This record gives sequence, structure tokens and C-alpha cells, in this order.
Amino acid sequence: MRPKIASFSKVSFAQFQADFTEVALGFSGDAEEIYKQIKLPKRATAGSAGYDFYLPYEITLLPGQSILIPTGIRAKMDDSYALFLMPRSGLGFRFRLQLNNTIGVIDSDYFYSDNEGHIKAKLTNDTREEKTLVLPAGSAFLQGIFLPFGVTEDDDATGIRNGGLGSTTK
Repeated sequence: MRPKIASFSKVSFAQFQADFTEVALGFSGDAEEIYKQIKLPKRATAGSAGYDFYLPYEITLLPGQSILIPTGIRAKMDDSYALFLMPRSGLGFRFRLQLNNTIGVIDSDYFYSDNEGHIKAKLTNDTREEKTLVLPAGSAFLQGIFLPFGVTEDDDATGIRNGGLGSTTK
């Protein structure tokens, strides 16, 4: 039996709206309706390692184009685990869809950040075959795997996170 070490939930509507407004310039969708449709990540099968993350709205990515997606999701986890994020295998294989930071690492203390631990994904369609990627709202586009990690015997980290990307070094 696998240990139960985490849970997913939505960020508040206020947090989603702030992050959505920041990245969705020119997007005609209604943030409140999009927020209502957000699905929590789920595994597709009992043997799946990854939890599928679903698009909150439709995206179209031309070859070489990037987009920042506010997922509306946060993850609370045991402090001896981290959540690793990567594109779904099929999208990477067919479109060379990539996360701009190659693999996202969500630390357990990110949940408590001022941004409510809002998980965002910056994606790039890095196709070499000039394929345009169109994914409807609700499509699984990202997968997250919880992995345990250890620390060194002389570890003395005492810093406290308050923010997202790069905040652990500030």
C-alpha cells in the first residue's frame, strides 16, 4: 500500500484571478467561469505514478511559442516529499512540448507562500516539424509525481519561503 502524503486543492478565486489577469492579456475568457471549471489533478490508472494536471482554458501554441498557465492548483504535502512536474509524455513526444525550466520542483513549504502555493507552468512548443499545438480546456497537459527526498547529516537549513520561482535564494 502506498503512503498518503499529499492533497491537492484550488487556490482562492482572488489568487487565481490575480495570476490569470497577469498572464491572460487579450484573453476573452471569464476568470470566474474558468475558475469554476478547474479540475484537481488525478491519476488515470491505479498504476500511474503521475497526477495529471488539466488546462483551465484552451491554449494554442504555434511552433516556438511559449505560454504561462496558472493552473489554479496548490499541493499540500508531507515535508519529506517534493512534487516534480513535467509535460505529459505524449505531448512531449508529438510536439516537443517542454516546461521552460525542464522539470518543475514544488517544495512542501511552497503551499504556505503569499501566493497560496499557486502552481504555474510555462510551456514551449519546441516542435521541429512546424506543428501547432491546440489543446481544449480540461485537457491533461502536465503530470506531477511526488518523490521523497533526504537531506545531509550536517544540514542546517532554517530559511523560510515566501514566494515562487527563485524565492528560496532570497
